[in-house]
Amino acid sequence: MAQDSREPFHSRSDEVNEFSIPGHPGTRREFIKRIAGTSVAIAIGPNVLTSASVGQPVSSGTTIAVSESVKVNLRINAKKYVLDLDPRVTLLDALRERLQLTGSKKGCDHGQCGACTVLVNGRRINSCLTLAVTHEGDEITTIEGLANDDELHPMQTAFIEHDGFQCGYCTPGQICSAVACVNEGHADSDEDIREWMSGNICRCGAYPNILAAIKQATTKTGT
Repeated sequence: MAQDSREPFHSRSDEVNEFSIPGHPGTRREFIKRIAGTSVAIAIGPNVLTSASVGQPVSSGTTIAVSESVKVNLRINAKKYVLDLDPRVTLLDALRERLQLTGSKKGCDHGQCGACTVLVNGRRINSCLTLAVTHEGDEITTIEGLANDDELHPMQTAFIEHDGFQCGYCTPGQICSAVACVNEGHADSDEDIREWMSGNICRCGAYPNILAAIKQATTKTGT
């Protein structure tokens, strides 16, 4: 039987790390670095391209449109205000950030919860969805403007008496919307009230109390 003529393999670190590939002279370590670099580039390539397409650097010859502030005359709670505003500022942000009328709440900021409801010319709107500059000269009423000095609005009184709130976060929008609901003539029945108040969400679930408060206020206002 022929004996194995192979000799034990002996290697040195320089022998292992130094070899040549046709057309690619260099050491083993350099070759591995090239392969690793190529793999990383392939992996992150789409993300890099996407980022570049979204936020490409602007060349020196490109002009960027910068919104200049505009002067807006607002009438809020029977008081006149003149504000210099970015035309993109919402009515809600103008009320809260510029005038410190923080009764109107920022809930979803998408017009879905009703916490920011205010009255504009007697009609309820979501103030987070409208720009302040579009209400030049309009009569705007927030929750702060419903009371007559120290005398609460009948709807505010009814909400207190019927415990129409728990955490209170949605209450300003609920009350403003309820006032409009009554004034619009949509409080003739429980079904009408529920339907026309459906745009105002109470996360605490105080709906039966809110319904009772609106019914009481409707009676007291004679609407």
